[in-house]
Amino acid sequence: MKLSKRSLILTSGVLAFLAVFVWLLATRGPLAPVGVETVTVTRADLSPSVYGIGTVEARHAYSVGPIQAGRLLRVWVDQGEPVKAGQLLAEIDPVDLRQRAEAASSAAARARQAAQAAQAQVTEAASRARLAQANSERYQALYQQHFVAKEMADSRRHEASAATAALAAARANASGALREIGRAEAELRGIDQMRQSLKLVSPIDGVVTAREAEPGATVVAGQAVLRLVDPARLWVRTRVDQARAQGVQVGQAAAIVMRSAPGAALPGQVVRIDLQSDALTEERIVNVAFDPAPVQLYLGELAEVTIRLPGLRDALTVPRAALAQFGGQTGVWRVKAGRARFQPVQPGMQTAEQVQIVSGLQAGDSVIAYSAKQLDDGVRVREQQLTPR
Repeated sequence: MKLSKRSLILTSGVLAFLAVFVWLLATRGPLAPVGVETVTVTRADLSPSVYGIGTVEARHAYSVGPIQAGRLLRVWVDQGEPVKAGQLLAEIDPVDLRQRAEAASSAAARARQAAQAAQAQVTEAASRARLAQANSERYQALYQQHFVAKEMADSRRHEASAATAALAAARANASGALREIGRAEAELRGIDQMRQSLKLVSPIDGVVTAREAEPGATVVAGQAVLRLVDPARLWVRTRVDQARAQGVQVGQAAAIVMRSAPGAALPGQVVRIDLQSDALTEERIVNVAFDPAPVQLYLGELAEVTIRLPGLRDALTVPRAALAQFGGQTGVWRVKAGRARFQPVQPGMQTAEQVQIVSGLQAGDSVIAYSAKQLDDGVRVREQQLTPR
């Protein structure tokens, strides 16, 4: 049976459409190979670093305030002013402290006079006791020789005992008077220390960062009137990803870039790594000190910190983009017979762009660095340029 001319044309058109459709599926549709860009495994020197963001804080901060409640009389410094150790910063109104000091001084003087009188009584009592003891011994000797009656000897012995007791009482009174002197003088010293404590002085050479109270305000014990920091001991409290903080150690050099001066890197050094990490953000706290400290810094300013880690020479490396996770393993994708095959590897030291390959690859091997889609083992791939040169 012969087909009509029209039927032949329709059949040819359908076949052509199917051919184009199949070609599109195979080249550009879901069945098309995934475009990939490959790189060669090479050897290179690695200079790793760890990046973090932190804020400028004072390593040592001081709060200066009274140890007792009072009214603030004067404040001699203001925020931002440099101060010296021992410099007078503020004064608290002494209220009745002068009257209390005068009363304590008078009490100490009376105690000293009482002690002198008590000592004179001791001297007199000692003299009476010696005389009474001598008379007692003499009458005892006369009684032994039967020159005096027993009653007279007993009377002299009783007088000697009474004089000894009076001496002991006088000495006790003198001791009490001396203790009263000590108490009065201690009270006087306490008032003097209290007077000195009303003068708030700087504990360090530093800078005033805050003025928390003004003259006339009532302050309580422990309340901060002024806050000071040591400008030579400022650091950046830096947060570093725990996954990359393994090699960070005290003493390593760092570069600090302040948010207010993005074009200038300041030298720094790791001085402390906190034992307590942030479990919520999975970050480790690394304190980086300025080395040396710049002239002008602002507490609380953000800073970007780059910590330089020990490098590695002639290491087998691939771009970090080439590392992939598949089936619970770390490895790279390779092109074999036009298909993607997963190759497990053991990564080592990492930088911002490169990663060391400890095992699993050799120099000269080709690995997939970038792909147009997510890869799966055995999927068809086609090598092409995906990134701009």
